[in-house]
Amino acid sequence: MSEIALLTPDWPAPPGVHALFTLRGQGAGEGASRGAHGAFNLGDHVGDEPAAVQANRARLTEQLQARPVFLRQVHGSQAIELDAGTPDGASADAALTDAPGLACTVLVADCLPILLTDTAGRRVAAVHAGWRGLAGGVLERCLEQFEAPALDGCAQDAPQIRADEVMAWLGPCIGPQAFEVGDEVLAAFTAVDARAGMCFVPLGAGKHRADLAALARQRLERLGVARVYGNDSSAAWCTVGNPQRYFSFRRDQQRLGGSGRMAACIWRT
Repeated sequence: MSEIALLTPDWPAPPGVHALFTLRGQGAGEGASRGAHGAFNLGDHVGDEPAAVQANRARLTEQLQARPVFLRQVHGSQAIELDAGTPDGASADAALTDAPGLACTVLVADCLPILLTDTAGRRVAAVHAGWRGLAGGVLERCLEQFEAPALDGCAQDAPQIRADEVMAWLGPCIGPQAFEVGDEVLAAFTAVDARAGMCFVPLGAGKHRADLAALARQRLERLGVARVYGNDSSAAWCTVGNPQRYFSFRRDQQRLGGSGRMAACIWRT
């Protein structure tokens, strides 16, 4: 089999912190899935053959040399701490850990994946940020837990991580050229920060184009996180506009009858 098609984050992560973002793959050599889910689908809830998903997840685990922990994402704001006993399927939209060998993992196909670590590499986190989760505070909840000392285990005496020590990488998502939303989305963001209106372009008749990555960068700035890398809202990062690289629910669900899911993973060694 050929190598897994990957995007490696370009950011100054400290030694011992590793991250990757999987691409959709282009053929049988790059994954076991077929049709709308081809080739490297990692979602087990999208109508793909279970055996194909498991084969793809096994290849991902081999690539990571760590255990990816898959969440049941619900577009909410819950963040959970991972340990060796955390099973797949926990209901949350963000995961954090200081345990080596566990990969915080989120699945996306238009929503924004956000990976976090600190300058010393003490903690890692992955956040699934669709508009509902981002507006609902998933990033804030995750950072609250990320910056606080662990309550159990050997890390309980660790100092609190400051916001200015945190760095974030934003992965591919639906871009501002493609993300059409209604007034309720604009209202959800401007209710928290009036400046969020700058991330929307009015189209008339209660419709707007929204810049999801810019909204996340704005939230991170408000939270004191200045070290932000990755998605700059340009066309190359848009899942809808790059069908050879990315799955996109919005593009493919009606056209092809389904869409696979890509994974953003971050882990410590």
